[in-house]
Amino acid sequence: MRVCLLASGSKGNAVYCECSGTRLLIDAGLSGKAIATRLQEIGVEPEGLDAILISHEHGDHCRGVGPLSRRYDLPVYLHPETHKALPGLGRIDQLHKIAIGEQFTVGNVTIGTFPTTHDVEVSVGYTLTGAEGKIGLATDLGLATRLVLDHLQKCRVLVLETNHDEMMLRDGPYPWPLKQRIKGRHGHLSNTHAAELLKQVLWPGMEAVFLAHLSETNNSPELALAAINGVLDDREGRPEIFLGYQDRVSHCFTV
Repeated sequence: MRVCLLASGSKGNAVYCECSGTRLLIDAGLSGKAIATRLQEIGVEPEGLDAILISHEHGDHCRGVGPLSRRYDLPVYLHPETHKALPGLGRIDQLHKIAIGEQFTVGNVTIGTFPTTHDVEVSVGYTLTGAEGKIGLATDLGLATRLVLDHLQKCRVLVLETNHDEMMLRDGPYPWPLKQRIKGRHGHLSNTHAAELLKQVLWPGMEAVFLAHLSETNNSPELALAAINGVLDDREGRPEIFLGYQDRVSHCFTV
């Protein structure tokens, strides 16, 4: 199992997950060229990917999917409403449309899907399960519903949104309507709400948590870490914490 945030933030998101010999890219929010370069930085050739999974249609999650798919002949999985919202996507020869709640298999990995609350027609969260265990991905959601929490149980690795500090967002430079959108039920998870989510899915088998989608304006790594460490302090066998970055690849969790 190997997990790495190739890019994480409001300017572009992409997660590399390898499990049971299957190599997956979840979201492609940088240019195709930039994603290929960052994959190669961790020793992965883009043509070796088995599929790209897309969570929703915002550009910071799907900017590079068309060029990547065409250049390297990669299958793409996404919801029909997401596809409809991307009229400029271009030709995808191996396009697979998925339903929320559906399970499907790519290589040796079973992929689970669940709805997340975000300000698009459809936003999909994913779990990836192989012989080595389960990876859960929960970003771009305004709140953790019971269904989200159910799907994220028993993850060995969790990619978790810690988008903003509530005080920094309140006092920051964004216009009020944008602040309302970010902190709303269809926006992004704050550090506090991310910590609450983690508390409800934490279990002894969780080995790594990636803090993702940190705002460069309304958050800091120190504040995000403090919120998460507040849940983990003094816990025996606590998971490793990895930060995602906008301008570089994160550390990789590898077992």
